[in-house]
Amino acid sequence: MTDAKLRGVRERKNRTRKKGVSLLLNFPYLIWLCLFVIVPVFIVAAYAFTDASGALTLENFRKLGVYRDNIIDSFIYALIATAVTLVLAYPFAYFMTKRSQATQRVMMMLVMLPMWMNLLILTYSIMNIMETNGIINNLLAAMGLGKIQMINTPGAVVFGMVYNYFPYMVLPLYSVLSKIDPALLEAAADLGSGGLSRFRRVILPLSMPGVISGITMVFVPSVSTFYISQKLGGTSVNMIGDVIESLVNRVSTRNLGAMLSLVLMVVILICIMIMNRFSDEEGGIML
Repeated sequence: MTDAKLRGVRERKNRTRKKGVSLLLNFPYLIWLCLFVIVPVFIVAAYAFTDASGALTLENFRKLGVYRDNIIDSFIYALIATAVTLVLAYPFAYFMTKRSQATQRVMMMLVMLPMWMNLLILTYSIMNIMETNGIINNLLAAMGLGKIQMINTPGAVVFGMVYNYFPYMVLPLYSVLSKIDPALLEAAADLGSGGLSRFRRVILPLSMPGVISGITMVFVPSVSTFYISQKLGGTSVNMIGDVIESLVNRVSTRNLGAMLSLVLMVVILICIMIMNRFSDEEGGIML
């Protein structure tokens, strides 16, 4: 056997060995993925395509139109909350990148601090601030001003989503913005670009991967939320997550809830695919 053939045999053996080691190392994660991701999705799909007796049916999907307004409202609220979060988080993340390393660490800790707390606790804290006898209204009353209705309004729901999901927008934005080479901005300035032009032609294109990641991380939980809308919106806001929760909690309507969950999951996946389609993984400078 020639040396070339021997090298080929050794390379094939090495590749086979590496694949075996990789499969062995990834085996626990594959088991976790199957048990807690794939299997639950199949269970939801099984409920969605069956009735209360377990017989296959498409009747659940024929009732989808009943919940059309809830689905539309959920996407509207999620889009508004995502847009507001992006507008607030982008300048904040950019400001962080311009501070010293010590200041950045402190600011990052403050951003991540709410993530260490339970969503329920954060939502209740917002309720205490915005309710009729809350902190804001008590301050207004002490100043001789009338109390305003903040809780149980659509604005309170949007505020709650922005408040809870703000860190999920800041983190990917900060990660991308902090990696932009300052030499690119200096070169753009030397070529005559002003502050707005540098932002439009250099900073924004290079930060688009972080923008897309942040939008995805905020939009997905916002469109499917239910606890925030229940506590802050009251009966004025009834999002699709609230409908799914109420349906799943009753045995007689559990299949309808599974159908709505499956449809919502598919719609969210389509939205993510569209956003990724128009994003540039590497980013680029606009000429």
